[in-house]
Amino acid sequence: MSAVLHVKNLKAYFFVEMGAVKAVDDVSFDLLRGETLGLAGESGCGKSTTAYALLNLLPYPGRIVEGEILLDGEDLAQKTSEEMREIRWDEISMVFQGAMNALNPVLRIGDQIVEAIMLHEDTTNEEAWKKMEDILEVVGVDPTRAHNYPHEFSGGMKQRVMIAMALVTEPKVLIADEPTTALDVTVEAQVLKLLKSLQEKFQLSVILITHDLATIAEACDRVAIMYAGKIVEFADVVTIFKERLHPYTEGLIRSVPSLLGTERLVHIPGSPPGLIEPPSGCRFHPRCPIATEICVQKEPEFRELKERHYVACHHAQNLWGKNIWK
Repeated sequence: MSAVLHVKNLKAYFFVEMGAVKAVDDVSFDLLRGETLGLAGESGCGKSTTAYALLNLLPYPGRIVEGEILLDGEDLAQKTSEEMREIRWDEISMVFQGAMNALNPVLRIGDQIVEAIMLHEDTTNEEAWKKMEDILEVVGVDPTRAHNYPHEFSGGMKQRVMIAMALVTEPKVLIADEPTTALDVTVEAQVLKLLKSLQEKFQLSVILITHDLATIAEACDRVAIMYAGKIVEFADVVTIFKERLHPYTEGLIRSVPSLLGTERLVHIPGSPPGLIEPPSGCRFHPRCPIATEICVQKEPEFRELKERHYVACHHAQNLWGKNIWK
């Protein structure tokens, strides 16, 4: 299966008075056609910043300082703001975190979707309105509600509207940034099911950003685990949950209760580091239960330890099957 998106050595920094915040620091991955790739990790590890960098939407004072973002061979990192306006929503689109705040409260939802269509397609207002009604129906929103304002919708319905807006121009890639945040579990399941059905209908490639490992397990084909601005483990979803090889991944998964409730929950001490002056060597070593001197002194290589299973850890080959979190 070919890759629709190839990210290579991406670095996105925020330049503040105290120095450069290395929010995304040498990140590489590919997104295959028709797959869902999960980006997981604690808050502050660079997941959302990666998404904004892919769209060249980093807020000031952030910018891409190095790397390639190849969308079907076209490097988005080299595009101007004007060129990116033509590409966003037309080829790569995004469902932003928090639908409650992403919609304009003083515009009808139909007008907001029509505006996106008119910006990217040579069409009449009548044709755009018809297309808007069609996409609302696809995502399960009654088209007659196009005349309503955002405050007249529930959280789950607003999220459906955001998904409709992101897909109305039929992009190749959809980035969903915490699409189920603040939704109850029933609505969350409905949104994930909707995303899966739309992926098949529109032949989408999806990047799903979340800290919820249950969502990752349910919705993703492959997973990239991020920590302190870097990807520390990358594999298919079954491998991540059954044969993970990085201490951080192990800690994340074991910090979530299982249905059987037979294992003691793990607490990872501390929190992700500041990224102006990140720790030397492996950035996880201050929190890692098996860190040694080499972890402090030398940054681990992000390498393929098993087929299509990539890990950045000096001790990864010795971890499988061991209970390192006492």
